[in-house]
Amino acid sequence: MTVTRITPGQLLTSRQKFGLDVVSILVYGRRDVVLAIDITESVGLNDQGRIRLRQIVEDSLKSGDYVYVVPFAQDIVLNEVTTIKNPLGTPIYFSRNNTDNINKILNKIPLTSNPNHYGTDIQKAELTIYQGIAQINQNRLYKNRPIKPQSVVWVTDAPLFTQRGITSDIWIETPANSPFRIAESPPSKERENWINALPLKKRSLIIDTQNNKDYKLSVVDIQPTVQEFCTPAPGGQETCLVNPYLLKQLWLPSLISLLIIAVCIGSILNFHTLQKKWYLTITIKDDEDQQKKYPLPNNEKIPLGDDSGKCIYSIDVPGEKLRAYLERKGKKLYLVPEKDSIIELNNKRIKARTLISSSNFTLNCPDGRHKEYEIKIKIKK
Repeated sequence: MTVTRITPGQLLTSRQKFGLDVVSILVYGRRDVVLAIDITESVGLNDQGRIRLRQIVEDSLKSGDYVYVVPFAQDIVLNEVTTIKNPLGTPIYFSRNNTDNINKILNKIPLTSNPNHYGTDIQKAELTIYQGIAQINQNRLYKNRPIKPQSVVWVTDAPLFTQRGITSDIWIETPANSPFRIAESPPSKERENWINALPLKKRSLIIDTQNNKDYKLSVVDIQPTVQEFCTPAPGGQETCLVNPYLLKQLWLPSLISLLIIAVCIGSILNFHTLQKKWYLTITIKDDEDQQKKYPLPNNEKIPLGDDSGKCIYSIDVPGEKLRAYLERKGKKLYLVPEKDSIIELNNKRIKARTLISSSNFTLNCPDGRHKEYEIKIKIKK
């Protein structure tokens, strides 16, 4: 899709907002951070201001952040050509928190005022920066890339979020010919529309200067968002931007999440199955009226014959010696004969550990005179 200049779009649903939040979480730690610095003489950063900006750069930036340094006065002063693809200039990629990256940003911040720049048009700066930062996320949507949360750090003595049609009583520095002095001018309306369209959350701190003046350091956080445009299409349909974008971004994470959930459910069910006791119903062929039930937990065994009291339950067989064990391992049952013992499973002599695959089986433990002693066993799992 061709990248176009963005305008405020339609309201997003709560589900779309949630989906956009999820998309941004997939690139956790990566944000757009705009350092908007008023470079007029009325702000001239003092030591406290420099300390606080350094704090933001050193302590708040995260690996993967993109940092835009945007000086402004009557206009944005970037000293570079801006495009729709880079509406706020070329960002500094903060790949990791180290001295080189920190210095790249600090060296680009105008820490002293510029006497050649005066008359801060704050509403023009707000429009340029908010429209620009919205454009950056919208460009990602057009290219099917994850959007990001964004923040604007304002360093200025001018008031933010004022009503359109700013007068000298509110802010005297706005140039006399600025269209933002006219409430009904297109730029004034556009700025107001962007302030209403973006989910802005502001926090401010007043910084005193040596000349008994002050300015504010304000942080405006913007939740990850894009502008939705739905257009009627032939056949009673409509075409939109956000839902197809979310589908492309989230189908793989959703599939992985479903697989993880399925594995977790399977593990829980498997754990429950393993913890569930089996019950063995024992019937002696010569005495079918008498049945006994034995519980068999996982990793336990039931001896056939005398095991000197090692197990709680045991199955009586002819003779004084231990013939074998019925041993449960998870979902499997084994017949484990003792050395030189005589025991048959379904009429077959067993001499080694053998898996019992059926829930109904017959064991034969002949005595010394080779007399048959059949035991029918039924397992209830």
